[in-house]
Amino acid sequence: MENKNMNEIKGLLTMGQWKSLLIVAGVIIVLFIFKPWVQIGAGERGVLQNFGAVQDVVLGEGIHFKIPVVQTVNVMDVKIQKANTDAESSSSDLQDVDLSIALNYHIIPEKANLVYQTIGVQYKERIIDPAIQEVMKAVSARYTAEELITKRPAVSTEMQESLKQRLLASNISVDAFSIINFRFSATFTEAIEAKQTAEQNALKAKRDLDRIRVEAEQTIAAATAEAEALRLQKMNISPDLIELRKIEANLQAIEKWNGILPQVTGAGAIPFIGVGDVNDNQIQG
Repeated sequence: MENKNMNEIKGLLTMGQWKSLLIVAGVIIVLFIFKPWVQIGAGERGVLQNFGAVQDVVLGEGIHFKIPVVQTVNVMDVKIQKANTDAESSSSDLQDVDLSIALNYHIIPEKANLVYQTIGVQYKERIIDPAIQEVMKAVSARYTAEELITKRPAVSTEMQESLKQRLLASNISVDAFSIINFRFSATFTEAIEAKQTAEQNALKAKRDLDRIRVEAEQTIAAATAEAEALRLQKMNISPDLIELRKIEANLQAIEKWNGILPQVTGAGAIPFIGVGDVNDNQIQG
């Protein structure tokens, strides 16, 4: 039954039609074997080569056709990439410094063919890492170890600008740069801690002196004010005022007297002795 169907199909196709089918099938096979197209993904660029010679044209994202055997396309990643690098250097005062930095960079898209032609795909190992090492050493040598800590933002900015100029010559753009850490020798770290402690103690002593000075000034001001008040009071004292104060004192003494005369008074012009006893004898007599 199957053979009968095949024979019927063969009878329906002419010799020319069979040739056309074979040609189409052959073309499809050739297309899949030689693949005359290339797909460039997002964040990528294609470097076109004719018999190995890099061309000026850079292929953007999407599908592009190429001539099989004659042309080849190498894909370059132009997305932002990150490099973490450690470096050993010395400060201007000859202190050993270990630095850890993070660098964000990318290949300039329209220059991807030049990067491939002059550097290749191993641009990080060949260009970026050595540039970071050299820049970090050069910049660190212009600062003391203490300045590397106290002027960290300025040091970071200087390193970033130096790297930008250096890598731009290789058609690589710097997007961000940051210093992750500074590490110094144990001796220098202890010296820094001792200095910070001394500065804190000096600052505390200065605050104490300032406090004592303020308190002394307040005491002097209070004493001056009191002396001025006494001076003004003394200026206002008159004989009439003195007499008035005496009268007020006598009145207060009379108000507080309980009606009992003293037994013995002090020596005076006319002393009284035993006034209470005399009164009692008179009453009894």
